[in-house]
Amino acid sequence: MMNQMKHQNFKIELSGKVIHGDSYGKILGFPTANLDRREYVRKKMKIRLGVWAGRVRIDANNKLYKAGITIGLLDKKGLIKIEAYLIGFQGNLYGQKINLYFDKYLRPLKRFKNADALKSQVEKDIIIIKKIIK
Repeated sequence: MMNQMKHQNFKIELSGKVIHGDSYGKILGFPTANLDRREYVRKKMKIRLGVWAGRVRIDANNKLYKAGITIGLLDKKGLIKIEAYLIGFQGNLYGQKINLYFDKYLRPLKRFKNADALKSQVEKDIIIIKKIIK
């Protein structure tokens, strides 16, 4: 966890409230915060689909976490999903406002043969994110 955020100019910033998702990340051992997409839709944002290395700030306590952020896939309503795995965070964020800061694009989305293959890729992504985000 990073307690203070340096004054940086992020290319992409997005904020919103944490909403319930399908809990698949939690099942895999990597619970994600699913973002309400209102700001994304209102601003007509076009963020490259895939996995990003970034940071997430929780408004309630102003704490900043390294994060893996995924933009893409569609939910049951056909809307794009925006979710973040906050490295080192434990707790419940439902209903809280968070701010996502996108630092570096890692890779496009892809299908995996099974849950173990996906979990292995997420573990590799986290190692890369920890190296990229200081």
